[in-house]
Amino acid sequence: MADETVGIVGAGIVGLAVGREITLRRPGTRVVVLEKEGSVGVHQTGHNSGVVHAGIYYPPGSLKARLCARGRSLLREYCAERALPYEECGKLVVAIAAGELPRLDRLDDFARANGVPGLRRVTGAGITEVEPHATGVAALHSPRTAITDFVRIAEEFGRDIVAAGGEIRFGRRVTAVRREPGGLRILAAGHAESVDRLVVCAGLHADRVGRLVADSAEPRIIPFRGEYMRVRPPKAELVRGMIYPVPDPRYPFLGVHFTRRVDGGVEVGPNAVPAAAREGYRRLRVDPVEVLRIVSWPGTARLAARHWRTALREVRGSLSVRAYMRDAQRYVPGIGPADVERDGAGVRAQALDRDGTLVDDFRVHRLGAVTVVRNAPSPAATSSMAIAEHVVDAMTADRG
Repeated sequence: MADETVGIVGAGIVGLAVGREITLRRPGTRVVVLEKEGSVGVHQTGHNSGVVHAGIYYPPGSLKARLCARGRSLLREYCAERALPYEECGKLVVAIAAGELPRLDRLDDFARANGVPGLRRVTGAGITEVEPHATGVAALHSPRTAITDFVRIAEEFGRDIVAAGGEIRFGRRVTAVRREPGGLRILAAGHAESVDRLVVCAGLHADRVGRLVADSAEPRIIPFRGEYMRVRPPKAELVRGMIYPVPDPRYPFLGVHFTRRVDGGVEVGPNAVPAAAREGYRRLRVDPVEVLRIVSWPGTARLAARHWRTALREVRGSLSVRAYMRDAQRYVPGIGPADVERDGAGVRAQALDRDGTLVDDFRVHRLGAVTVVRNAPSPAATSSMAIAEHVVDAMTADRG
């Protein structure tokens, strides 16, 4: 790839990590990042809990498991090198009833197979030793799970790209990609850019931009809004690190949880509510074209038929703070509806297959000179530097 021009669509943390990796691996390669917003990390990168995951949840051998372990290590080193925030405040994954213990056992097996550092199982006094105000019958304690600021990391990745001679062009929404002799021509906001290779890291718009380069229709991106509550002082002091429920293995969501942020605050969330717009951060935002696109995808009806009860419960939690906190308060009884206030929201780019399966692992498609990151859910931010290695390895192994 040396002396080539590589275009990157999307200046989220994954796109910027890929651009940075290219400049490191292939000095002399010109990297051009095209971003439709006015700054980096505006969407999923800037609307998450800031958690650096340790690898508890992912099936051993999956791409998620492998890239999370590698990415966590790389990210920790990078943050230390650049004096970026990185605090290993630890996480408890708590079973609050005996019926959840088989699922906790499964997570325990996954975590140990994935080499989660320092993992231990605790009960009773062991739980309150870690989190004095938490309750449960058993828990997994991951002391090395950390928190950071992913937008600051993305900004630093961007500075690395520019320092290596690359460019980040804002306000460039990609509307067409045309193959031409020797490369590709990208049309974005009235401008044209010729590149030798293209990497699409478009997040919420991964399927739309993927179709511009003749990628498959599957999986389709279905947006889910994740809403947060912020714990008011002094109740925020009741949480030292992170307190998570045991997730339901039928869903790729981790459930509403308590997370300490690097700014010192504590948030509760996110939930997972179907959104009516790709960037539906507000509850009342409805995009009729997007709604039609969602309901016309065969997987949507199949998903709804299987999980409509869960969807209704999530919607109730979205409308009522009391309903939202009902489940969360089982883990920290001292924090109730009166102790929180509504905070921001994010939108998860959830990939959905035609058969109604919620895609849980990373998916990267190769189309000759084009690479499309079609699904990069959590822990994509944790794994961003390892995802970049994975993508660039594929690009260099097959020159397309």
